[in-house]
Amino acid sequence: MTILELLARKRDVGRLSTAEISRLIKDYTSGSVTEYQMAAMLMAAYINVLDKAELTALTDAMLNSGDLLDLSNIEAPKLEKHSTGGVGDKVSIPLAPMVAACGVTVPLLRDRGLGFTGRTLDKLESIPGFSTNLGLDGVQRMVSKTGLVMAGRPRNLVPAASKLRALQDVTGTVSSVPLLAASIMSTKLVGDLNGLVLDIKVGEGALMRTEAEAETLAEPLAELGRAYQLKTVALVTSMKAPLGREVGNANEIAESIAVLAGGGPDDLVELTYAIGSEMLQLAGVAQNDEAARQLLRAAVGTGAAMQK
Repeated sequence: MTILELLARKRDVGRLSTAEISRLIKDYTSGSVTEYQMAAMLMAAYINVLDKAELTALTDAMLNSGDLLDLSNIEAPKLEKHSTGGVGDKVSIPLAPMVAACGVTVPLLRDRGLGFTGRTLDKLESIPGFSTNLGLDGVQRMVSKTGLVMAGRPRNLVPAASKLRALQDVTGTVSSVPLLAASIMSTKLVGDLNGLVLDIKVGEGALMRTEAEAETLAEPLAELGRAYQLKTVALVTSMKAPLGREVGNANEIAESIAVLAGGGPDDLVELTYAIGSEMLQLAGVAQNDEAARQLLRAAVGTGAAMQK
């Protein structure tokens, strides 16, 4: 089938086979399918929503569009956290070192901002001299050395996801649930993780404006996690008001450091500890919420989290 035939079929509420989706993503990644053709496909898929089989096929095609992250030499449990983002959401920056200081490997690989808020990379790069461009070898060395990395996803790691994210951002298709789910999960499955905690924001400052919309996204994310034997927990959290007191990349870095130092605003601290608790429990490091929070508080109190 040609790209024009696939476009016409999806436009007319038809469905694409696993083989067709695989070929489409392969050709788009290589450049055989143009940006404007894929933009048309994104809009067709936004209007005529992908079904479960198409979603699984798209996730798998994106996952296998480039190299894989080899963390097989790491014995510690490997956990990731993903947020759909919102105003003032800087949780990942204090969270990752706190959890890593508790003996969990945390490979946070991120793309650029999607939608109207800065994301983790944008915030980290407001620190003078901080490089988030480590490459695949650099990421693997950093994780092996410290048990933690916060960096840009290497160009050859799930390249289809990076290209599609950027295209969604300029075509008004960011809020498509299946496209968002495939994008999120393909980038998480690449690292042979033991667990994943999803923070799905809901409210005026988030992509998902209602709890029903947030739950609609949580369902396919959890299903994809189960399909790949990845332990997945999805939390729906409020973005009815900005998180914390600071908004803006450099400001949010300062507030993140305050949390690592044992301070910070109550709402940011509580959410960081709540997500950290879920990660430690998924990793098997703590048996319950109280034990997990004690470990996190100790990591902050001793300075181990700040050192990470």
